[in-house]
Amino acid sequence: MTAPIITTATNADPYTLDHGSTSYRVDRYELDLDVRLGSNKLIGKAVLRCTALEPASQIVLDLVGLRASKIQLDGRKVQKFSQRAEHLVVTTVSPLKAGQPFVLEIRYEGNPQPRRGLWGEVGWEELNDGVLVAGQPNGAASWFPCNDHPRNKSSFRISVTTDDNYRPVCNGQLVSRSRKSSRETWVYEHSEPMATYLATMQIGRYVMVPLNPADTHHRVPQFAAVTADMADDARQGLQRQPDMMKTFEDCFGPYPFSDYTSVVTEDELEIPLEAQTVSIFGRNHMRDAWDAQRLIAHELSHQWFGNSLTVSNWKDIWLHEGFACYAEWLWSEESGTMPVAARALAAWKKLDAGPQDLLVGDPGPELMFDDRVYKRGALALHSVRVAAGDEAFFGLLQHWTSVNRHGSISTASFIEAADSFIPGFNAGAILRPWLYEAALPPLPQG
Repeated sequence: MTAPIITTATNADPYTLDHGSTSYRVDRYELDLDVRLGSNKLIGKAVLRCTALEPASQIVLDLVGLRASKIQLDGRKVQKFSQRAEHLVVTTVSPLKAGQPFVLEIRYEGNPQPRRGLWGEVGWEELNDGVLVAGQPNGAASWFPCNDHPRNKSSFRISVTTDDNYRPVCNGQLVSRSRKSSRETWVYEHSEPMATYLATMQIGRYVMVPLNPADTHHRVPQFAAVTADMADDARQGLQRQPDMMKTFEDCFGPYPFSDYTSVVTEDELEIPLEAQTVSIFGRNHMRDAWDAQRLIAHELSHQWFGNSLTVSNWKDIWLHEGFACYAEWLWSEESGTMPVAARALAAWKKLDAGPQDLLVGDPGPELMFDDRVYKRGALALHSVRVAAGDEAFFGLLQHWTSVNRHGSISTASFIEAADSFIPGFNAGAILRPWLYEAALPPLPQG
């Protein structure tokens, strides 16, 4: 008898505690979700259209706190599946072959909760009146079964049925809305490839407020999803966002999606967060002060750096957060708040006064969201700018976002892109001390 081929999560990204697998990819998720807000009950059907990347007799998915009740593989009922730890393990009747397409249909339900781990609580969270989903880095499995690996990008259809007078906001375009009795169903389609942690569902008593309705200069439609009582606050707090969009398009190239929605919750949130085509803010972020406006700029810039361009492995997270922090500095200068050079100096002085025991290019899971990853990552990028000059630097950023649009990236691929785009450049030598040495390099001058 031939021994079964077992696929486990051992090839997952080590930063995310064995979530995600490189043994197969999901090409498309089709989620049908029934959300009962009063009891925080989720009843779901997930159809995953997949391709095996290596031979396997088991398919390991990530699913946390919810119970699968029925599974079909290629239209046939699966007789053997189990849930252990944070994984749903499906045993195939015959081994899958590398390159073989397959379709999983999973029915599941439960009372979703945030996933607790190194970064606090991530994933599904109940608000005072609604739901918030904060998926980064491994919270997607708190609301649907998935292959939760950052390099696994898929298209999505998300259908949400929920209580009347509530609006779900999901990634992509709203393609249909229907009502039955006291329940409404909203269907969103997102065709651009998306990592699972960037999938989102926000539910509240939201209305959609256009942020640039009369301004044809800004080509990207922008909206705020906000309660009626907070609409004026949201318009005020987000009034500079269309200008931020123009600035970032000038610096980074065209916005990589069709529109952008800022969800503003009635609750106060410690930090905002981004999902693909959507960012989520608390009411406390709707202020004119720099500490609020920089966060609005930061989350918008993630649509380029983090969402369209997503790291292959979490150790390279500086390519998300360092770039987004630098985008804050670019907006600071453009808005007349403070020049980039002054922001860089202030960041360098703060780093110089603190501990220097972190390798930004591989910070480890416990410190992947440490502020030094953001600030020192931004200084690393600034050092490239100083060495290359503005014309070459911004040309490089536009080249980088264009050739990797909706793809997966790494530090090595950024270095290769810089060296090929700028004749005679040595990006590795410039970045090495910032990313892979503990001691803080001198502030780049120029």
